[in-house]
Amino acid sequence: MAKAYPKEFRDDVVAVARKGMAPLSQIAKDFGISEGSLTNWMKRADIEDGTRAGLTEAERKELRELNKRIRLLEQENEVLRRAAAYLSQANLPGK
Repeated sequence: MAKAYPKEFRDDVVAVARKGMAPLSQIAKDFGISEGSLTNWMKRADIEDGTRAGLTEAERKELRELNKRIRLLEQENEVLRRAAAYLSQANLPGK
């Protein structure tokens, strides 16, 4: 698993990279990160700033919470369906 860097560190590195005073590969090397990580951080920062299409962190969090809620409601519906089927079988004549 990749090492998690603090948000402040990522923001600082992205700010330096956006100044464009050096190539991304050199900036990444200077900060001790991979060039791919820097590229990903810059893409994520562009999305957060609204300059690139995509889901912001707040939208991603809301989507995760909504998906959890959907799964819970689907489970509750399944339990109710099974309970209704069981109770309808118990009420059949001849039992």
